Amino acid sequence: MPPALSAEEIRVANTRYHDVAAEHYDSKWGIDFGELGMSQVTAKLSKALGREPGHYARSLEIGSGTGYFTLNLLRAGLIGEATCSDISAGMLETLQSNARRLGLGVRTEPADAERLPFADASFDLVLGHAVLHHIPDLPRAFAEFRRVLAPGGTLVFAGEPSRYGDRLASVPKRFATTIAPLWRRALGAGRAPTADGEESDAALERVVDVHAFAPGELARIARGAGFQDVRVSGEELLANWFGWTNRTLEATADPEEVPWAWRLYAYRGYLMLQELDRRLLESRLPAAIFYNLLLAAHKPRAGE
Repeated sequence: MPPALSAEEIRVANTRYHDVAAEHYDSKWGIDFGELGMSQVTAKLSKALGREPGHYARSLEIGSGTGYFTLNLLRAGLIGEATCSDISAGMLETLQSNARRLGLGVRTEPADAERLPFADASFDLVLGHAVLHHIPDLPRAFAEFRRVLAPGGTLVFAGEPSRYGDRLASVPKRFATTIAPLWRRALGAGRAPTADGEESDAALERVVDVHAFAPGELARIARGAGFQDVRVSGEELLANWFGWTNRTLEATADPEEVPWAWRLYAYRGYLMLQELDRRLLESRLPAAIFYNLLLAAHKPRAGE
């Protein structure tokens, strides 16, 4: 087993990995800035809060990546002034390119979540998507989230891997790895080419994910930082198994040789199962069994 990385080494690895990933991140993960993306993001916000969201005059996204959450929330009219932070300058460059293409104004700021360069009580909403599991010192980061939130402000994070759900996801990944040669042969696709530096980038991917959470653990971190009305819920079970099977298969093939019909099947199937999860499973099964966890809380006002 390799030696554990220090917190600073994890930050450096995250910066390098996401700088390299920025150019192709949206296509790799199917990130959408149309009607579908807007409906996905607003639905995640509603699920996290347990109610329809209001309007937030000033928002800060932590680990904003290429802008999936903030840009779609701006398009939906749910946030006013938007600030996006990320440890990766490459991600913020891609975000600004996306914002210009969409005709949206957003402020970007390179920042470590554990040391935010913003004044106290600067924002009404602090949010993030698939970012907490990258942060080495979560208590310190949550203290920063509380500091920059105005009294009564809202905290929302989505897309965080659950510990048990992550173990469940390893089953379709192993299955897909086993059948990948047969799958490629059936589709007439060759093996994925190995580009210079690909192995080192893959090695980075294995170290930048430093946490998977139990719902109670995530709630305790938020309460320990002084947040109230903490709510942790789960999403994606069937969609996750289906999605990871397909992503694992596709990662083994030359992307130029994967047929469009397959990509359409994978995309539509994922959306169908995502809706099935939402309608039938997410309200009936414990949060821990789902792949993704959502967290919502608020900073108390004076006297609360």
